Amino acid sequence: MRRPTRGSLRRGAVVAVTVMCVAYAPIAMTELWPYARPGAPAFGEWLLGRMVSPHYVTDALATRIAPYRHSLVPLIAHSVLGGALMLLGPAQLLTAARRRTRLHRVLGVVFAATVYASMAGAALYLARTAPEDAFSGAAFWIVLATILVGTVLSVTFGVLAAVGGHPDLHQRWMLLCYGYLLTAPLLRLEWGTLPWVLPGLPMTAINLVAVQHLGSIVVLGALVASRTLDRRARVGGVTGTWAPLPVLAAAHLAGAAALVWIVRSYLDLGATGHRLLGAYLLPYAVAYAVMAGGARRSGRAGRSWAREEWRLHLTALCLAPVLSVGAVPVLQRGLDLDRSTALSAGVAIGCGMLAFAATAVVSMRVMYAREVLRRAVPAEPAPAVGVSSPLA
Repeated sequence: MRRPTRGSLRRGAVVAVTVMCVAYAPIAMTELWPYARPGAPAFGEWLLGRMVSPHYVTDALATRIAPYRHSLVPLIAHSVLGGALMLLGPAQLLTAARRRTRLHRVLGVVFAATVYASMAGAALYLARTAPEDAFSGAAFWIVLATILVGTVLSVTFGVLAAVGGHPDLHQRWMLLCYGYLLTAPLLRLEWGTLPWVLPGLPMTAINLVAVQHLGSIVVLGALVASRTLDRRARVGGVTGTWAPLPVLAAAHLAGAAALVWIVRSYLDLGATGHRLLGAYLLPYAVAYAVMAGGARRSGRAGRSWAREEWRLHLTALCLAPVLSVGAVPVLQRGLDLDRSTALSAGVAIGCGMLAFAATAVVSMRVMYAREVLRRAVPAEPAPAVGVSSPLA
């Protein structure tokens, strides 16, 4: 039996993501119909009822009626437009791959406008809903707010990169934006699959398990996609590294210390803490292995640019637990949360926020290199004194 090639794996991943997005689009568009009109058909509710149980879905529906009621119109707009984004994303990838530049630009404008409109609906819901009243409580509210900000900023930087003539950076920001958007279908997928692994948990508890690792999964996917599409061995003007061994070692030490603190804090929470800790550590370890392996392979192959990008993201991943630990007291005091809620929220947002920071550093690295090259080009000499100019 032939081993799958890198090209076949890449095509398989694109097909899998496309199928998931297309399948999720009608689920997103109809998800909130039962809240507006009880008994209205909703594909996601119907599917979950058969994958898990009708009781599982009914309980989840009941816990969301009150907080959704006063923001139903913005939420419906958010979900319908979110379903449209699930279709626009694969279309953008296809037009870019086929070099249909004009269509890609037109769809890009539609995509960006749809992101802003959809996130505006989500922002209205979050602004009108107290964190403790949100579905699954304050930790989930914080995660949703963080994803919202990351999505809006990443699409904005993606647009600015395109306008500024930086297609490689545009590609990275848009992949990160779509990664944030994919937290929605992936969360629904976990609503249907995690009850088989963790039987008896309500959807509110499943939510908190899922958000412990969704951030690390989607941003890792965006990074792998960026590295797959960028086949350059070197980038002009990029010399040395912004993540030398002392910086990388310091990030590892700080991250290890923060991970020890997170592990001890979760173990103090009993069975719930053990469950959340496992949901966080396993995907984190996979992300670390992929990034460290990518940096090592690229270095051995002499692909300096790939090695640099992997190292920058690896440094950010090591620092993600540090951010999470620092966020816990801020969330605890700023939002008057109990320690376990603040811990869950802080851990959930760490990887996603640091991946955003790493993408920003990669962008600055490329733009700095291009500025160095621009300044290195000698200026044309001025006409000598006494020599007539053609314009004189």
